[in-house]
Amino acid sequence: MRCESLLLLNVPLLSVNIDHIATLRQARYRGTQSDFGEPDAVRAFHEAELGGADGITVHLREDRRHIVDRDVDLLRALVRTKFNLEMAATDEMVGIAARVRPHTAMLVPEGRNEVTTEGGLDVAGQPARIKDVVARLHAAGCTASAFLDADDRQVDAARAAGFDVCEVHTGPYAAAFLKHGGDLRVPALAAEVARVWRAGGRIRSLGMRFNAGHALNYNNVALIAQAPGVAELHIGHAIVSRAVYVGLRTATKEMVRAIHAGTRERLASDLVNHPTDSLD
Repeated sequence: MRCESLLLLNVPLLSVNIDHIATLRQARYRGTQSDFGEPDAVRAFHEAELGGADGITVHLREDRRHIVDRDVDLLRALVRTKFNLEMAATDEMVGIAARVRPHTAMLVPEGRNEVTTEGGLDVAGQPARIKDVVARLHAAGCTASAFLDADDRQVDAARAAGFDVCEVHTGPYAAAFLKHGGDLRVPALAAEVARVWRAGGRIRSLGMRFNAGHALNYNNVALIAQAPGVAELHIGHAIVSRAVYVGLRTATKEMVRAIHAGTRERLASDLVNHPTDSLD
């Protein structure tokens, strides 16, 4: 029983981003047609939850390029795990969050020409504006999260703004992993892993929750799952892509297994290197 408890210790939760279910729908349907277009992102959440998802994430973009308002309203009513709404720090989106009241509202930067989010939110560059948005989200009963690059200046600014959670942008790590074949002996990849881990340590030392996400997949997730104290991993595109072949429920189960395998590797390393400390 003691070994089983250790294996379950500090396993990150998985929040599945289902935006790209809606991307496929919007490739054919637009506007009010989204009410009956296929595949329906609202139906998708249930398969993800049955596959072991601990939360559901969607990004309501200002241009409504995939997720639309109808999806957000229905998902908030139906999701039985944690509902995380990604959003820009605009008055329109804050108003929607205040009405819908997601469990977590995560502020992200947003550009009309980007395919996906390309970097972390610049909290340090607009402290008064972001602090006001965070206060409004808190007044609506939402946990406030910031999507940040692994940058001490941004982490410190997030703490000053009142955020509860920081999600570290793992895109640069994922790019380095792909470029170097996951070989940690390559200094460039080892440095990216260290950047994420160090940022997570700073986030936690300032009393905020440490999450991570962006471009994580079945091959590269283990090194992030092993980061000390990481609470949640937010993963979407890789799971939806895998779901084309095996279904969303199975694809989610496979990602849960990959995350758990990563944390088991961390525990095994701890037991080997610090056997007494690990068992105290």
